[in-house]
Amino acid sequence: MASQREVRTRIASFKNIQKITRAMEAVSAARLRRAEQRIAALRPYADALRRMTRQAAQDAGAEVSRLPLMAAHEQEKRVGILLVTADRGLAGAFNSQIIRAGLRLGTDVEAEQKQPVWFASGRRGVSSLTFRGHAPQGAYTGFTDRPSYADARRIADDLTSGFVDGNLDRVEIIYNGYVSPLTQRVTREILLPISEATILGEDDDVSEAPDGPRALVDYEPDAEEILRVLLPDYVEISIYRALLESTASEHGARMTAMRSASENAGELIEDLALEMNRARQAEITQEIMEVVAGAESLV
Repeated sequence: MASQREVRTRIASFKNIQKITRAMEAVSAARLRRAEQRIAALRPYADALRRMTRQAAQDAGAEVSRLPLMAAHEQEKRVGILLVTADRGLAGAFNSQIIRAGLRLGTDVEAEQKQPVWFASGRRGVSSLTFRGHAPQGAYTGFTDRPSYADARRIADDLTSGFVDGNLDRVEIIYNGYVSPLTQRVTREILLPISEATILGEDDDVSEAPDGPRALVDYEPDAEEILRVLLPDYVEISIYRALLESTASEHGARMTAMRSASENAGELIEDLALEMNRARQAEITQEIMEVVAGAESLV
């Protein structure tokens, strides 16, 4: 059995760890609230842009096939895969589940005799892919705590340039969609070509019947030209939304992980306190026995 001094030292260590985890939980909770506010502010704009893009694509008709970002390539040989992870760890399975989903997608792509081309946001994704021999063609780090629209635009420029130039035949993104602080959903979406992407998100309001009244829209100069402007914005806002969702998911996952760590530390402290009391009782019992033995030897 460990001595009282050893147990007391271990208790002090766990108390220090508990203070750190509680502080990290509080910081993550504050950052989560700000991230939720940014998502709430972005979602109406992103949904409106998706609806506008969808309507313009329908009105343009067959002309959309002439737009580079809408047209599917005749042969798919290279598939771009963008993994959205975090710069830091200590967030439970937040990063690992994205990496596992990306590697599974890469295996499926290779099984179809196609070449995966890796892109990663966040140091965890970049380092994991590099360690596994999949050095990313695009690595974007240093902003996962608070991504800006400029970060999304930089990623979108690389992906759209690769698609238009023929270096990429399809682009997919995998990220953690934010549901609640306790729940993050691994989400996989097709970014390019946009004709195969999800123009309407899951939370868009599409309650109107197909044969119901529809607003008439006049395009100036025409729907095709409007789409040329909307499509790059659509890719950028889709990536930006994924970054914000991932940021909120990261803070929620870290808050939950730190709360669990604090609770586990508390349980260990209780167990060690019980062990220390037992050690104290054993020492007292030993001292009493030594006193009694010494008294008996004097009789």
